[in-house]
Amino acid sequence: MGGGFQLFDVILFAVLALLLVFKLVSVLGRRGEDEGRQTDPFNVSKREADSEDNVVEMPERSGPSPEELAAMEPLEAGMALIKVADPSFREREFVKGARMAFEATLGAFAKGDTKTLKSLLDNTVYENFAGAIQEREKAGHKLETTIVGIDESEIVKAEMDENLAKVTVKFVTEQVNDLKDADGEIVEGDPANVVRVTDVWTFCRNTRSPDPNWLLVATGSKE
Repeated sequence: MGGGFQLFDVILFAVLALLLVFKLVSVLGRRGEDEGRQTDPFNVSKREADSEDNVVEMPERSGPSPEELAAMEPLEAGMALIKVADPSFREREFVKGARMAFEATLGAFAKGDTKTLKSLLDNTVYENFAGAIQEREKAGHKLETTIVGIDESEIVKAEMDENLAKVTVKFVTEQVNDLKDADGEIVEGDPANVVRVTDVWTFCRNTRSPDPNWLLVATGSKE
């Protein structure tokens, strides 16, 4: 009879052990599944479901006050307004891009590359450049332009016109320009003469547009 009770105890402990293992496995299994589901930090619906106490509102972007603008120089005030409309604007990077656009535009104009000009100029300026190229080709002339060096490139004017940011850059360069006819004879200019030229170009960009490119909207030059 004592042996029967011992057998019963063994069976009872075995059943309890199995129940405990089953319970432990079920709990660990559920926790592992929950840990596998990562919370998406960019999930808008999840954020909206959170308590309003956890929402931090960002301050609205504001520009200089009228009093502060009045105390600034015109160029400084214009730059401040552009930076409000386009916080990514940086003068140094802009001037670097303007220099590249300057060289690319003069090179494309000399070569008659209207495709490149189309990507750099607004419609009005493009039509003027394209018209000059057509007249030159009609006359059988060929323009050669070499930029020996860019001595100066600086922003001289900046303004906001509604959503349009306009920045004017003065370029002081040394150039060699000559126009030749179909026989290679010089019609205008001197390939041996380096000329110092001052160009004043205005670039424009719609700050509401996702397109980051600036277009040339006005040109002026004097030797």
